[in-house]
Amino acid sequence: MAAPVDTTTVFLPDTLKGKVAFVTGGGSGICKGIAEALLKHGAKVVIASRSLDRVTKAAEEMAKSTGGECFAVSADVRKPEDVEKAVAQAVEKFGGIDILVNGAAGNFLVPAENMSYNAFRTVIEIDLIGTFNVSKACFPHLKKSKGTILNISATLHYNGTPLQSHASSAKAGVDTLTKVFALEWGPYGIRVNSIAPGPISETAGIERLLPKEYAKGYIRAVPLQRLGSIRDIEHMAVFLASPSGNWISGSNFVVDGGSWLTGNSFQYPDSIERMRKMAKL
Repeated sequence: MAAPVDTTTVFLPDTLKGKVAFVTGGGSGICKGIAEALLKHGAKVVIASRSLDRVTKAAEEMAKSTGGECFAVSADVRKPEDVEKAVAQAVEKFGGIDILVNGAAGNFLVPAENMSYNAFRTVIEIDLIGTFNVSKACFPHLKKSKGTILNISATLHYNGTPLQSHASSAKAGVDTLTKVFALEWGPYGIRVNSIAPGPISETAGIERLLPKEYAKGYIRAVPLQRLGSIRDIEHMAVFLASPSGNWISGSNFVVDGGSWLTGNSFQYPDSIERMRKMAKL
């Protein structure tokens, strides 16, 4: 069962008026949805990705659909020099940064024994080190604006997920960074939280990690009996970025229909074999 189509919003359209957001991974999927939601609620948005063509096209689409200002920059979050340059471009364009969304990520299914050293390192570098790099580069500007950071995490590491040792490790680190940054940067007025989405329909990630023939079985293990929608994540992001979240920091918000409570939906001991088949390994 796919997520229901939802075109509504529960927030006033000027909720984020005057704010500037910097969103990594904003050219597609969940983070594109978050970027568009921030635009719809009055923020100016900078989206960053390694592919300038992708984010330029996405920025043009979102500016047209929302009437907002969206600016594209190229950055490989693994490279501090790229990140520093992109942040400088954002500040030059819009004058500062109030909201940072760390959403750049990499993932694929692979058993640990078959994973190359480079594959494991690459996912750690994108998800975890990238989150640190971008947060550090944006810190002076967030300190000035008393801004907020939203880290996009996952629930993979709560119970352990087969074929996901790389992404699970990276997201566990992201959750820890969220807490440490909240403690260290709270005195500067910076709020830091994370959002852990469950499987979200109509995204590249769900197509790669949960083929259609297995989706029905997975949904049976979700208490709300459906996959999530990008809109579900957008609402949480706008809430945390808005004044509604002014007393919230250091927290991780799970948005997955309650599925983390059920553990791995492909119940062990056959879960690993079923996931191997999913990945055609």
